[in-house]
Amino acid sequence: MADSPLLAVPGAVPAEGVDAGVPAHYGNPIVEQRDLERGLALVDCSGRGVVRVEGPDRLSWLDSMASQSLARLAPGESAEALFLDAGGHVEHAVHVLDDGVATWLVAEGGDADALGSWLDRMRFMLRVEVSVRTDEFAVLGTAAEDPAALLPDGVTAAAPNDVPLVWRDPWSHVAAGGYQYATDPEHPAAEWRWSEVLVPRDALRALAAAARTGSVRMAGSLAAEALRIAAWRPRFATEVDDRSLPHELDWLRTAVHLSKGCYRGQETVAKVHNLGRPPRRLVMLHLDGSDTVLPAHGEVVSAIKQLPEGEQERRAVGTITASGLHHELGPIALAVVKRAVPDDIALIVESHDIDVAASQVAVVPSGAGAAVEVPRLPRLGARR
Repeated sequence: MADSPLLAVPGAVPAEGVDAGVPAHYGNPIVEQRDLERGLALVDCSGRGVVRVEGPDRLSWLDSMASQSLARLAPGESAEALFLDAGGHVEHAVHVLDDGVATWLVAEGGDADALGSWLDRMRFMLRVEVSVRTDEFAVLGTAAEDPAALLPDGVTAAAPNDVPLVWRDPWSHVAAGGYQYATDPEHPAAEWRWSEVLVPRDALRALAAAARTGSVRMAGSLAAEALRIAAWRPRFATEVDDRSLPHELDWLRTAVHLSKGCYRGQETVAKVHNLGRPPRRLVMLHLDGSDTVLPAHGEVVSAIKQLPEGEQERRAVGTITASGLHHELGPIALAVVKRAVPDDIALIVESHDIDVAASQVAVVPSGAGAAVEVPRLPRLGARR
């Protein structure tokens, strides 16, 4: 995918890593973050991929494979879904929007082609057609209540079937059929407002021209990531690896319907939720900002274990998935750690040859799981 035209806006600094190809910021990421949070700015998410599924069997077909209930998705209604392997591990994550004729899936840019190919192989004899449309459509993100109001003259949301393609993130509440592991009564997702607008890709040039004149406010990917981290919102490109289960990321909130019909990986989802415990768990970290170090994706999170002899031993317990500088919280990060790590233990992040102290907030508590109480059977031969 070619670099975004927004990188030609004066002051634009290119992003690195999973958001390479779009601006990380335009000179002042903290101001941009405040503008974004207030619903005054757009984010160039044109690095994301777009897959279109059309045909009369599309919704029932997607429903049979996805973790979310999609069979009755109404035109203009938004949903989030995962495609899992047979062991319940996350293989693809999509933002889903139907326009009455076609279903649109927004995926990470690096995953869209693989997702499109996999879906195409799964069509069999059903009346569906799959096409990757990333070259034709780009994604813009915003926290505005009315995303269309931020678009400059000449730029409108794509509406190929007279339904504007605007996906609204369901993360602000537990979706129907979902389940929340987080126990914090003031879940930060309650303040999370995020929408993704599909526009024709050639409209990015008009958007860049408007940004140059100041008629539209833009925020970079750093602003969006900091707000996402503060909302405990998982993202496929950062929080997911080849072992990830939805439970570990509290993704049952919005991406899994626990009462829908059979789909690949459902047995593991149900078993872990009802009888087991996620082997790992997501935490948010408040980082010591003394050394002005923001850890990178994949860097090691450690804990100090007290040994019986009174000595201490440092042990790796997880990895950083994403980090950012929040305008109120300061340096923060998301990390995936082992389930057995106590919720209240202090952690250390090893970054740039510096030990960064970190205090954790449990997104998925160490005691999460086993939602169904299984009656204990009496021992054989025991008197009653």
